[in-house]
Amino acid sequence: MRSVRARTTAGATAVVAGALIVAGLAVVLLLRANLAGQAGLQAEVAAREVAAQLAAGTSYDRLELPDAEEHPVQVIDSRGRVRAAGDDLRAVHAATPDGDDDDERDIGHATGTATVDDGTGDYRFAYLRVSTPGGETVTVRAGAGLSTSREAVGTVARAMLFGLPALLAVVAAVTWLVTRRALRPVEAIRAEMAAITSSGDLARRVPEPGSRDEVADLAATTNATLATLEESVARQRGFVADASHELRSPIASLRTQLEVATAHPELLDLPGLTDDVVRLQHLAADLLLLARLDAGDRPSPAESGRPVELADLVREEAARRATVTAEVTAEPRTPGPRGRVGRVLGNLLDNAERHAAGVVLLTLTERDGRAVLRVEDDGPGVPAADRERIFERFVRLDDARARDEGGAGLGLAIARDLVRAQGGTLAVGEAPEGGALFEVRLPLFD
Repeated sequence: MRSVRARTTAGATAVVAGALIVAGLAVVLLLRANLAGQAGLQAEVAAREVAAQLAAGTSYDRLELPDAEEHPVQVIDSRGRVRAAGDDLRAVHAATPDGDDDDERDIGHATGTATVDDGTGDYRFAYLRVSTPGGETVTVRAGAGLSTSREAVGTVARAMLFGLPALLAVVAAVTWLVTRRALRPVEAIRAEMAAITSSGDLARRVPEPGSRDEVADLAATTNATLATLEESVARQRGFVADASHELRSPIASLRTQLEVATAHPELLDLPGLTDDVVRLQHLAADLLLLARLDAGDRPSPAESGRPVELADLVREEAARRATVTAEVTAEPRTPGPRGRVGRVLGNLLDNAERHAAGVVLLTLTERDGRAVLRVEDDGPGVPAADRERIFERFVRLDDARARDEGGAGLGLAIARDLVRAQGGTLAVGEAPEGGALFEVRLPLFD
């Protein structure tokens, strides 16, 4: 019962069994009521035939009464005496009739027993009161046998009772087979996922059935997840490889300088060693930040609950940089933390100063319910084909430039990841002066 197939089969069988039992009971009860009504109608017809004879003046001893075994008939006067009865009718035991009025004659029905010869059976009796031409009022009691109807009801009940297990077995078998067929694509997906897990080949995909149902949606979603996972793993592997390559150069430089200093102390270049250590420290900090962002690091509720005054941040950054001109036309606030927003602005300004011919313009406005930061420079700009590639990690558009001037190629990647973590966007375009234009849109603090 742990499998979906078994639970589905058991549930379907139980539901069908309950429905069949209820329907069977309803059929049996309706059949019994209908047959009892038919017996009552037959008894009433027999009673009316005898009553018609009495109303016509036929004497009691000359009445034509039906066969007592099929329709036991008695004529009873007002004192309860039996004035006429069918042949071989020994006794009648019936309940008090439930009477109604029909053509000013009382008609009632009751169920009881009658003894004919030496046998006693169950009958449905009709009571009909009639007045004779002599002014005497008598009651005609006529019955119709119930044994046939009860046998019919019993036959139907037994047929249902014996047919129910066979029908439930068919329902269970069909449900089992249909469920197995329906779950076959799911099993194929599971088997392929198990094979992918054991082999580690994320390029494989699970089979997608041609149907338009939830299983097909599951397969499509699984393949989309595998594609995203493959891309993420490839990105992580590339990140590790690039990080190893970037770390190798400063470490190798440090080792070389230390080995030279060990052999020739007089050649020790402390400023150069310090620069390499600082560069290595910054690179390690950037790599750690990227790793945290890839792991889903987001500002805490406490940090996001403190607003950042963007105007103050812009003025502070512009005051620290001689080549930066700031234009503030709004005083928007954005959710914190302040350090991350400042890191985004600092990275964009560092990039602009590195490529600017002499002017960097920093503007702050508020538009469409968002804070807008724009960093423009008058440098060579970014070609349209490379405007997305520059946000990739370790990307340098000018591979020939010196590493200490061009950096490690992580500044813009970190800036975009930080902006996205804040719920904003970062895009690059062309400045009016022909240089690069970086535009940051950040949500406003509620």
